[in-house]
Amino acid sequence: MLEDKNTQKTSLAELGEFGLINHITKYFKLQNPSSIKGIGDDAAVIDASEKQTLVTTDLLIEGVHFDLSYMPLKHLGYKAVMINLSDVYAMNGVAEQITVSIAVSNRFPLEAIEELYAGIQLACETYQVDLIGGDTTSSTKGMLISITAIGKAAKEDIVYRNTAKETDLIVVSGDLGAAYLGLQVLEREKQVFKVDPNNQPDLDNYTYLIERQLKPEARKDIAALLKELDIKPTSMIDISDGLSSEVMHICSQSKVGCKIYEDKLPLDPQVISTCEEFELDSTMVALSGGEDYELLFTVPIADFDKIKGNPNFSVVGHITAENQGLNLVTRAGQEIALKAQGWNALKDN
Repeated sequence: MLEDKNTQKTSLAELGEFGLINHITKYFKLQNPSSIKGIGDDAAVIDASEKQTLVTTDLLIEGVHFDLSYMPLKHLGYKAVMINLSDVYAMNGVAEQITVSIAVSNRFPLEAIEELYAGIQLACETYQVDLIGGDTTSSTKGMLISITAIGKAAKEDIVYRNTAKETDLIVVSGDLGAAYLGLQVLEREKQVFKVDPNNQPDLDNYTYLIERQLKPEARKDIAALLKELDIKPTSMIDISDGLSSEVMHICSQSKVGCKIYEDKLPLDPQVISTCEEFELDSTMVALSGGEDYELLFTVPIADFDKIKGNPNFSVVGHITAENQGLNLVTRAGQEIALKAQGWNALKDN
């Protein structure tokens, strides 16, 4: 959190818009055959092939979606890409291109933008996606980042939110709640730093939580794992706003109900110990924390034998009739109404 005041700072005004674009994109190389023309013309050119095109976009605003007092710019660039790739993977698709548009105030020198794009480039190389365009402009309110991801999938492979069926199993990849707790740890250390800027945080006990918050990984691997198991999900969504919110999206669009079992929620040991330290309910954190970027999907109950015991997945509940409502079954066997307490982008803070 300590800033080196002696680093070189190059004004963006020295380069101008086109000079900046050329500078920050010169190391990006096209990797996908479908990317015919990338940066450098009036529009990118993509070969749509015989598959269907998936398009998703997100806007991130400084002070609303990220805090640069503890979010390194390289991590921010990487995470901004992950947020969009996760949406493509949630459709059972393959992401191939992104566009990146940024607006920055004059407090950001060239070196800061280089750090941001270093994270974007690492994400592109790691996930084999091409940066094919975008825009840069000035801002009076700090930094804004808008990324659009473009992917493809065969028509028969695409999975929607509105096709879950009664008796389907509800499954999640990975574990839940770590990203939210990572944010709580970073916010706590920020307050400590404000009181004593010389205090160096000891974060050794929270490494997994902080990594899940600052450098999440989109689950590109899930589609291949499911294909190996010969499983086609009946519905799917990524967990960005919290498990309960995402389950509600699927149930609302599929016109079904659900039961989620508290004792089946996958929790990392670091999540459990940190919840105890912060005096937080681990179930609430798992259901409403958000930013896990795991995948939530439903599968026919006939596929239970294919998925049970797989370390990548946890069966956390099942789909019911719509008139049975949306319920959480507690460890004591009590049924209570499932509530969405996750991120609401339009809520007044």
